[in-house]
Amino acid sequence: MRVVITGGGGFVGTALARRLLAADGVTVGGAEPVPVDELVLLDLVPPMHDVAADPRVEPVVGDLLDVVPRIGAADLVFHLAGGVSGAAEADFDLGWRGNLDATRAALEHCRSLPTPPVLVFSSTGAVFGSDPALGPLGTIDDDTLPRPQTSYGAQKFASELLVADYSRKGFVRGRSVRLMTVVVRPGKPNAAASSFASGIIREPIAGVRAVCPVPPDTPIVISSPRRTLDGLVTAAAVDDRRWGSLTAMNLPGLTTTAREMAAALDRVVGAGTSDLIDWVEDPAVSAIVRSWLARTTTPRAAALGLEPESSVDDIVRAHLEDTAGSKSSALS
Repeated sequence: MRVVITGGGGFVGTALARRLLAADGVTVGGAEPVPVDELVLLDLVPPMHDVAADPRVEPVVGDLLDVVPRIGAADLVFHLAGGVSGAAEADFDLGWRGNLDATRAALEHCRSLPTPPVLVFSSTGAVFGSDPALGPLGTIDDDTLPRPQTSYGAQKFASELLVADYSRKGFVRGRSVRLMTVVVRPGKPNAAASSFASGIIREPIAGVRAVCPVPPDTPIVISSPRRTLDGLVTAAAVDDRRWGSLTAMNLPGLTTTAREMAAALDRVVGAGTSDLIDWVEDPAVSAIVRSWLARTTTPRAAALGLEPESSVDDIVRAHLEDTAGSKSSALS
């Protein structure tokens, strides 16, 4: 089987690549599990050394719009590449190019293939927003109409519609999944408005100060990397009947606040760990985050066996375990 991951050099793409390479077989579209023979990782940056060392991995480095012809044949495509929320809001043209135009290019490539591949598109909960004319968002369910209030959310929603239409026409077997904020991401903060949600856990654990740019009781829906990967892999695995509607599926997430995350940090890591968090509101970031959904019900995902983490404590513990595992691998 030949699998393509756009955004394969990023955090989620790298974690997904490791999972696929470690699996004895990967299920696609309800078929029997098949080993991954080739894995194409497309990104602006090369893949991590351990991933690139696998002989099945083919790195393709460059802008997706420029290198899409090099993707080649594919049985399964995970389209994860795109601009992040803060950057998409700051640079209108870059956001639409990196999100909508790149999605259209990936879909056109799939359309050119002799057999339509399964394509899993990573959308976002930011497609939902508080419309000023309608008031605050209530609980989001599988049938809630997206009303994005950021360019990033609009770009992702427009991409969802493209995936659905290309699927309706039979050009691709598309499955769009809306990811919640993934916590904890390793590395340094990036231009995503949600970057603080990882930083206020990751940095204090490392003994480094972190800034929380939103008020402590601002609600946010988060998901662990493990549960996020479960959602992506499950979307690829199920057959078309079980997947159902061509509209995007909300992945489950845990509603919490920055204050609750800080408290979990103290419970799991040690009292006073959260003292390294500086609570300095950034009006621009705060406005973006406040426009996002805060509460969800996800029966469609639950029917596929997908559930959120039970607590922020579990998410912090999972990060500690994953970090310890990464360090052990680097030393071995």
